[in-house]
Amino acid sequence: MVAGKVTTFFYETDSSMYHFLDEHLYFPHPEVVKSSGILAVGGDLSVDRLLLSYHYGIFPWYNDNEPVIWWCPKPRFVIYPEKVKVARSMKSYFNQNKFKVTYNTCFREIITHCRHTPRQNQGGTWINEDMINAYIKLHKSGYAMSVEVWEGKELAGGLYGVILGKVFFGESMFSIKNNASKFGFITLAGKLFKEGFYLIDCQQPNPHLESLGGEFITGNEFQTILRKNRMEWLCYV
Repeated sequence: MVAGKVTTFFYETDSSMYHFLDEHLYFPHPEVVKSSGILAVGGDLSVDRLLLSYHYGIFPWYNDNEPVIWWCPKPRFVIYPEKVKVARSMKSYFNQNKFKVTYNTCFREIITHCRHTPRQNQGGTWINEDMINAYIKLHKSGYAMSVEVWEGKELAGGLYGVILGKVFFGESMFSIKNNASKFGFITLAGKLFKEGFYLIDCQQPNPHLESLGGEFITGNEFQTILRKNRMEWLCYV
């Protein structure tokens, strides 16, 4: 990590003062995040900056016509791997071995599907071409992973996210077949539980994640887990 300076500018999102990032590898402390959840504006999507951001629970989310906007909402919506809920209707999918799950076999295809798969009440997603290229680089560096859900030889759904230490930061998921993304998420949660992961970060709530056991924790609780994760991660790199 390289500390640098940060300049403060006015950003017109909600007439509040935001930290505007320059070329230095730096973020303001998550404690100074605005009530909107926005922490900073600007910078780039380099692998180093993304790694630094995720270590502190910060993630990019912005539209094509905007600079990069960095978020760190609190409270935080998370799922503990050991507390994932499996509905009765989903148990039948597992009993029937309805789908097969693989990991990291086609990352580009998964993130592209996440970008283009229609969502109810949404005109599109925040996943633009720059985001796709940035997370592919993160994947090639070993820090982003994809989960593929197959029905026979056809892709039925999937998800992707960032892995640092024992925390999985979920980014997006999609389904072509009913409940395919849920099947993949539940399978992933079981894998993470067996590997001793502390947390799945969901960033923001939605009914899909709530049905899987999502819950809010305070910003302080979230940062305490990340601090423990950073300390352990640094011991192994």
